[in-house]
Amino acid sequence: MLKLSAASTHKNKKYLLDIMKHQSVIFHDFGKPATVLTYKDEEKLVPTPLKSGEIRVCINFAPINPADLNYIQGNYGIRPELPAIPGVESAGVVSESTSESVSVGDQVIFITRVGTWQSEVICDAEEVIIIPDIPAQQAAMLKVNPPTALCLLENYVDLTAGDYIIQNAANSGVGQCVIQIAKILGIKTINLVRREELIPELLALGADHVLLDDESTVEKVREICGDHLPKLACNAVGGDSALRLMDAIAEKGQHVTFGAMSMRSLKVPNKFLIFKRIQLHGLWVTKWIEENDRATVETAYQRLAKWVSEGKLKQAVDTTYKPEDIIQAITHATEGKRSGKILLDFS
Repeated sequence: MLKLSAASTHKNKKYLLDIMKHQSVIFHDFGKPATVLTYKDEEKLVPTPLKSGEIRVCINFAPINPADLNYIQGNYGIRPELPAIPGVESAGVVSESTSESVSVGDQVIFITRVGTWQSEVICDAEEVIIIPDIPAQQAAMLKVNPPTALCLLENYVDLTAGDYIIQNAANSGVGQCVIQIAKILGIKTINLVRREELIPELLALGADHVLLDDESTVEKVREICGDHLPKLACNAVGGDSALRLMDAIAEKGQHVTFGAMSMRSLKVPNKFLIFKRIQLHGLWVTKWIEENDRATVETAYQRLAKWVSEGKLKQAVDTTYKPEDIIQAITHATEGKRSGKILLDFS
């Protein structure tokens, strides 16, 4: 049965009117995002009808993530058929539903790849999770970075309050989530960055220690921790930085790679495997969602959304752009010095 009754509110009237205008960002060839992306604006006389169990979601905001750039370039873990609409994550409000489990007016995030760089998404209700009424921009960024940080902190080592972990690229989206969630859990963080000016903002966010990622890192970590070296290392960089993490963690420590910002592979010295007996892992949140039952995934997202609603977890936004300004937005997103995410504003 089609659910439309809740659309009588002012907010949902606007969403239904916006169905008639569909905006999207699309690419027909793999390549440099600023070259291959195009903006598309269509007028629809009649909304696309829903099948049984489907919902129509009006997108508010969609972030530009490194994974999106790799996806457009054709070197991500998933390679789409072309033409394709990018967008690994977003949030929106349901404007129409033929599902018994999702209602008009629900705020949802997508747990499968649906191509979120568009003003409207039609998908099966099973592809979304209903989340609390948290700010739209924060909701749009909930799918990727927060659960990645939560998985890092809870899925590899049995950490207790007072334990240390260490991470590189601590100013990244995941890095900042690690700092905030670790603070909630009572875990201490040692955070590596490449630029000195990043140190004060991470300390203000709740980091226990922030160090420059250089040859002095290991010695400084040992001075801080003494005999209680970090049990967990979170690697988003690779190359020499990843090796420093291996050197800094305790015997039998866990080293988890979830990014490769340096584009340099891991070349692991034998001594770390033989004498320190460290264990290496890889984390891709997409696979974590696929491999866990829905209840586990929903519980994790509800925890994260609760922390967002309580003001304990927040991701910074640098600038928002309308989708027609996609080239300017994508150029800004690839710049090194930003103070947060770049969001596409479909609202």
